Amino acid sequence: MMPSARFGDLEGASVLITGGGSGIGAKLTEGFALQGAKVAFIDIAEEESRALCDTVEKSAGNRPLYLKADLRDIEALRAAVARAIDANGPVTALVNNAARDDRHAAEDVTPESWNGNLDINLRPHFFTIQAVTPGMKAAGKGSIVNFTSTSFMLNMGDMPAYTAAKAGIIGLTKGMAGRYGKDGIRVNAIAPGWIITERQRELWVTKDKLDAHIGRQAIPKMMLADDMVGPCLFLASDASAMLTAQTLIVDGGLL
Repeated sequence: MMPSARFGDLEGASVLITGGGSGIGAKLTEGFALQGAKVAFIDIAEEESRALCDTVEKSAGNRPLYLKADLRDIEALRAAVARAIDANGPVTALVNNAARDDRHAAEDVTPESWNGNLDINLRPHFFTIQAVTPGMKAAGKGSIVNFTSTSFMLNMGDMPAYTAAKAGIIGLTKGMAGRYGKDGIRVNAIAPGWIITERQRELWVTKDKLDAHIGRQAIPKMMLADDMVGPCLFLASDASAMLTAQTLIVDGGLL
Protein backbone atom coordinates (compact mmCIF):
# COMPACT_ATOMS: atom_id res chain seq x y z
CA MET A 1 0.00 0.00 0.00
CA MET A 2 1.29 3.45 -0.91
CA PRO A 3 1.83 5.83 2.03
CA SER A 4 -0.98 8.27 2.76
CA ALA A 5 1.37 11.11 3.78
CA ARG A 6 1.69 14.14 1.51
CA PHE A 7 4.94 16.06 1.15
CA GLY A 8 4.04 19.44 -0.28
CA ASP A 9 7.54 20.36 -1.41
CA LEU A 10 7.66 17.31 -3.71
CA GLU A 11 4.75 18.60 -5.80
CA GLY A 12 6.27 19.90 -9.01
CA ALA A 13 9.78 18.87 -7.96
CA SER A 14 12.11 17.39 -10.59
CA VAL A 15 12.84 13.82 -9.47
CA LEU A 16 15.16 11.32 -11.15
CA ILE A 17 15.15 7.61 -10.31
CA THR A 18 17.63 5.04 -11.63
CA GLY A 19 16.29 1.55 -12.24
CA GLY A 20 12.79 2.97 -11.96
CA GLY A 21 11.06 0.55 -14.30
CA SER A 22 10.60 -2.54 -12.15
CA GLY A 23 10.73 -3.91 -8.63
CA ILE A 24 11.33 -1.34 -5.90
CA GLY A 25 12.10 1.27 -8.54
CA ALA A 26 8.67 0.99 -10.15
CA LYS A 27 6.96 1.63 -6.82
CA LEU A 28 9.22 4.61 -6.20
CA THR A 29 8.31 6.00 -9.63
CA GLU A 30 4.62 5.65 -8.81
CA GLY A 31 5.04 7.01 -5.29
CA PHE A 32 6.72 10.22 -6.42
CA ALA A 33 4.21 10.63 -9.26
CA LEU A 34 1.37 10.40 -6.74
CA GLN A 35 3.00 13.28 -4.85
CA GLY A 36 2.71 15.40 -7.99
CA ALA A 37 6.43 15.37 -8.75
CA LYS A 38 7.83 15.59 -12.27
CA VAL A 39 9.36 12.12 -12.38
CA ALA A 40 11.95 10.84 -14.84
CA PHE A 41 13.39 7.37 -14.54
CA ILE A 42 16.23 5.53 -16.23
CA ASP A 43 15.96 1.85 -17.06
CA ILE A 44 17.28 -0.52 -19.69
CA ALA A 45 14.07 -2.60 -20.02
CA GLU A 46 12.04 -0.64 -22.58
CA GLU A 47 8.83 -2.67 -22.86
CA GLU A 48 8.36 -3.00 -19.10
CA SER A 49 9.16 0.68 -18.53
CA ARG A 50 6.72 1.98 -21.13
CA ALA A 51 4.00 -0.22 -19.64
CA LEU A 52 4.78 1.26 -16.23
CA CYS A 53 4.36 4.78 -17.62
CA ASP A 54 0.85 3.85 -18.77
CA THR A 55 0.00 2.32 -15.40
CA VAL A 56 1.28 5.28 -13.40
CA GLU A 57 -0.51 7.76 -15.63
CA LYS A 58 -3.77 5.96 -14.85
CA SER A 59 -3.15 5.69 -11.10
CA ALA A 60 -1.62 9.13 -10.51
CA GLY A 61 -2.82 11.23 -13.45
CA ASN A 62 0.84 12.14 -13.88
CA ARG A 63 2.87 10.40 -16.58
CA PRO A 64 6.54 9.81 -15.75
CA LEU A 65 9.28 10.31 -18.33
CA TYR A 66 11.05 7.11 -19.33
CA LEU A 67 14.70 7.39 -20.35
CA LYS A 68 16.31 4.29 -21.82
CA ALA A 69 19.98 3.85 -20.93
CA ASP A 70 22.42 1.19 -19.81
CA LEU A 71 23.88 2.54 -16.56
CA ARG A 72 27.14 0.74 -17.27
CA ASP A 73 27.66 3.22 -20.13
CA ILE A 74 28.53 6.45 -18.32
CA GLU A 75 28.13 8.63 -21.40
CA ALA A 76 24.66 7.18 -21.99
CA LEU A 77 23.87 7.80 -18.32
CA ARG A 78 25.00 11.40 -18.57
CA ALA A 79 22.91 11.89 -21.71
CA ALA A 80 19.84 10.47 -19.95
CA VAL A 81 20.34 12.83 -17.00
CA ALA A 82 20.63 15.75 -19.43
CA ARG A 83 17.33 14.74 -21.07
CA ALA A 84 15.64 14.60 -17.66
CA ILE A 85 16.90 18.10 -16.86
CA ASP A 86 15.78 19.44 -20.25
CA ALA A 87 12.30 18.02 -19.74
CA ASN A 88 11.68 18.65 -16.03
CA GLY A 89 14.21 21.26 -14.93
CA PRO A 90 17.20 20.77 -12.63
CA VAL A 91 16.92 17.58 -10.62
CA THR A 92 16.40 18.36 -6.94
CA ALA A 93 15.69 14.80 -5.79
CA LEU A 94 17.81 11.91 -7.04
CA VAL A 95 17.13 8.30 -6.10
CA ASN A 96 19.97 5.92 -6.94
CA ASN A 97 17.99 2.69 -6.86
CA ALA A 98 19.32 0.54 -9.71
CA ALA A 99 20.94 -2.74 -8.66
CA ARG A 100 21.28 -6.38 -9.60
CA ASP A 101 21.72 -8.92 -6.81
CA ASP A 102 22.93 -11.94 -8.76
CA ARG A 103 24.33 -14.70 -6.57
CA HIS A 104 27.93 -15.72 -7.25
CA ALA A 105 30.45 -17.94 -5.48
CA ALA A 106 33.62 -16.24 -4.29
CA GLU A 107 35.68 -18.97 -5.97
CA ASP A 108 34.14 -18.17 -9.35
CA VAL A 109 34.69 -14.40 -9.37
CA THR A 110 37.01 -13.11 -12.08
CA PRO A 111 38.39 -9.57 -12.49
CA GLU A 112 35.89 -9.09 -15.30
CA SER A 113 32.87 -10.31 -13.32
CA TRP A 114 33.96 -8.26 -10.29
CA ASN A 115 34.17 -5.10 -12.36
CA GLY A 116 30.92 -5.93 -14.12
CA ASN A 117 29.11 -6.22 -10.80
CA LEU A 118 30.37 -2.88 -9.50
CA ASP A 119 29.63 -1.29 -12.88
CA ILE A 120 25.95 -1.86 -12.06
CA ASN A 121 25.82 -1.73 -8.28
CA LEU A 122 28.18 1.10 -7.32
CA ARG A 123 29.79 3.09 -10.14
CA PRO A 124 26.54 4.61 -11.56
CA HIS A 125 25.66 5.99 -8.14
CA PHE A 126 28.67 8.28 -8.20
CA PHE A 127 28.36 9.40 -11.79
CA THR A 128 24.64 10.14 -11.48
CA ILE A 129 25.39 12.26 -8.42
CA GLN A 130 28.13 14.01 -10.37
CA ALA A 131 25.68 14.79 -13.18
CA VAL A 132 22.89 16.27 -11.03
CA THR A 133 24.83 18.23 -8.41
CA PRO A 134 25.53 21.31 -10.58
CA GLY A 135 21.78 21.88 -10.91
CA MET A 136 21.22 21.24 -7.23
CA LYS A 137 23.96 23.70 -6.30
CA ALA A 138 22.39 26.33 -8.55
CA ALA A 139 19.01 25.68 -6.92
CA GLY A 140 20.56 25.87 -3.45
CA LYS A 141 19.01 22.58 -2.43
CA GLY A 142 18.84 18.90 -3.25
CA SER A 143 18.29 15.48 -1.76
CA ILE A 144 20.06 12.33 -2.88
CA VAL A 145 18.86 8.94 -1.70
CA ASN A 146 21.14 5.97 -2.35
CA PHE A 147 19.74 2.47 -2.01
CA THR A 148 22.11 0.07 -0.30
CA SER A 149 21.16 -3.26 1.35
CA THR A 150 21.25 -5.06 4.68
CA SER A 151 22.86 -8.03 2.91
CA PHE A 152 26.41 -7.04 3.86
CA MET A 153 25.32 -6.34 7.44
CA LEU A 154 24.01 -9.91 7.68
CA ASN A 155 27.30 -11.46 6.48
CA MET A 156 25.63 -13.00 3.44
CA GLY A 157 28.35 -15.00 1.72
CA ASP A 158 26.85 -15.92 -1.64
CA MET A 159 27.33 -12.58 -3.46
CA PRO A 160 30.62 -10.98 -2.36
CA ALA A 161 30.95 -8.43 -5.18
CA TYR A 162 27.37 -7.27 -4.60
CA THR A 163 27.79 -6.93 -0.84
CA ALA A 164 31.08 -5.07 -1.33
CA ALA A 165 29.29 -2.63 -3.65
CA LYS A 166 26.45 -2.16 -1.20
CA ALA A 167 28.86 -1.43 1.63
CA GLY A 168 30.63 1.00 -0.68
CA ILE A 169 27.38 2.90 -1.20
CA ILE A 170 27.37 3.85 2.47
CA GLY A 171 30.92 5.17 2.16
CA LEU A 172 29.93 7.10 -0.95
CA THR A 173 26.87 8.48 0.85
CA LYS A 174 28.90 9.81 3.74
CA GLY A 175 31.61 11.24 1.51
CA MET A 176 29.18 13.03 -0.76
CA ALA A 177 27.20 14.33 2.23
CA GLY A 178 30.39 15.89 3.52
CA ARG A 179 31.24 17.32 0.11
CA TYR A 180 27.90 18.88 -0.76
CA GLY A 181 26.28 19.77 2.56
CA LYS A 182 27.53 23.36 2.31
CA ASP A 183 25.64 23.63 -0.99
CA GLY A 184 22.32 22.70 0.63
CA ILE A 185 22.46 19.14 -0.74
CA ARG A 186 21.67 16.22 1.57
CA VAL A 187 22.82 12.67 0.87
CA ASN A 188 21.35 9.67 2.69
CA ALA A 189 20.96 5.95 2.16
CA ILE A 190 18.20 3.39 2.62
CA ALA A 191 19.12 -0.19 3.49
CA PRO A 192 16.17 -2.45 2.73
CA GLY A 193 15.73 -5.87 4.24
CA TRP A 194 14.38 -8.71 2.12
CA ILE A 195 11.84 -7.09 -0.19
CA ILE A 196 9.76 -9.69 -1.98
CA THR A 197 9.58 -8.58 -5.60
CA GLU A 198 8.67 -10.73 -8.60
CA ARG A 199 12.37 -11.27 -9.28
CA GLN A 200 12.90 -12.53 -5.74
CA ARG A 201 9.94 -14.88 -6.06
CA GLU A 202 11.17 -16.27 -9.36
CA LEU A 203 14.77 -16.84 -8.30
CA TRP A 204 15.20 -17.21 -4.55
CA VAL A 205 12.05 -17.28 -2.43
CA THR A 206 10.97 -20.56 -0.88
CA LYS A 207 8.32 -20.84 1.81
CA ASP A 208 10.78 -22.14 4.39
CA LYS A 209 13.34 -19.40 3.74
CA LEU A 210 10.73 -16.66 3.76
CA ASP A 211 9.02 -17.93 6.91
CA ALA A 212 12.37 -18.16 8.70
CA HIS A 213 13.32 -14.64 7.65
CA ILE A 214 9.99 -13.10 8.64
CA GLY A 215 10.23 -14.95 11.95
CA ARG A 216 13.40 -12.98 12.76
CA GLN A 217 11.77 -9.61 12.11
CA ALA A 218 10.34 -7.59 15.00
CA ILE A 219 7.35 -6.92 12.73
CA PRO A 220 6.55 -10.42 11.42
CA LYS A 221 5.19 -9.35 8.06
CA MET A 222 6.41 -9.92 4.50
CA MET A 223 7.98 -6.75 3.15
CA LEU A 224 7.00 -5.48 -0.30
CA ALA A 225 8.35 -2.80 -2.60
CA ASP A 226 5.61 -0.41 -1.43
CA ASP A 227 7.25 -0.38 2.00
CA MET A 228 10.25 1.49 0.59
CA VAL A 229 8.21 4.39 -0.78
CA GLY A 230 7.44 6.21 2.48
CA PRO A 231 11.03 6.22 3.77
CA CYS A 232 12.28 7.44 0.38
CA LEU A 233 9.70 10.24 0.15
CA PHE A 234 10.64 11.35 3.67
CA LEU A 235 14.35 11.51 2.86
CA ALA A 236 13.69 13.31 -0.44
CA SER A 237 11.43 15.91 1.15
CA ASP A 238 12.12 18.84 3.45
CA ALA A 239 10.60 16.82 6.30
CA SER A 240 14.17 15.54 6.73
CA ALA A 241 15.80 18.94 6.22
CA MET A 242 18.63 18.46 8.75
CA LEU A 243 19.20 14.77 8.10
CA THR A 244 22.25 13.84 6.04
CA ALA A 245 25.05 11.25 5.91
CA GLN A 246 22.69 8.69 7.45
CA THR A 247 21.67 5.14 6.57
CA LEU A 248 18.05 4.28 7.30
CA ILE A 249 17.59 0.54 7.81
CA VAL A 250 14.11 -0.58 6.74
CA ASP A 251 13.93 -4.29 7.48
CA GLY A 252 10.97 -4.84 9.78
CA GLY A 253 13.28 -4.74 12.78
CA LEU A 254 15.39 -7.77 11.93
CA LEU A 255 18.59 -5.91 12.76
